[in-house]
Amino acid sequence: MRDERPLTAAMLAANTGAGRPETVRGEPVAPHVLLIEDEPNIAEAIRFLLSRDGLRVSHATEGRAALGMLRQDPPDMVILDHMLPGLSGLEILTAIRADPTSRDLPVMMLTARGRDREMAERAGADRFMTKPFSNAEILAEVRAMLGRGLGHG
Repeated sequence: MRDERPLTAAMLAANTGAGRPETVRGEPVAPHVLLIEDEPNIAEAIRFLLSRDGLRVSHATEGRAALGMLRQDPPDMVILDHMLPGLSGLEILTAIRADPTSRDLPVMMLTARGRDREMAERAGADRFMTKPFSNAEILAEVRAMLGRGLGHG
C-alpha cells in the first residue's frame, strides 16, 4: 500500500546522504526556492512562473521571517529582493553567508536599481537581476542556478 501523506520537510530532512534526496517514496522531490520579495505583484508572478516549471516556492515578505524559513525548511536556492522592510536584502545575504549551513546556498539578488549590483556581489550574491525582467530571463537564471537544463518543463 502506497503512503499517500503529503511530503514534509521532516521527511526530506530524514535523508542521511549528502544533500537533498532526489526522490521520497519513489516520487521526485521538486527543487525548493525561497523567494524573499515584498512587492505582491512581483512575488506572485515569480511564484507562478517557478511553480509552473515544477519548482516548490516558499515566500517571505520580510527578512526576519525569511531567516526563520531558511532554518525550518532549507531551500535549494534563494531569490532575494534588495529593498525590503526591516532587514535589507544585503543584511539577509550577509546572514546567509555567515551561517555554515547556508554559506554555499545559491542566491539571486533582485533590485530596481542597477547601481546596487556591486554591493550585492561584494556581499556574496551569485547572480543579480535588475527589475523589470522578463519571465524568460528569470526562469533561465533559476534553471541555471539549480543546474537544470533549459529543456526542462
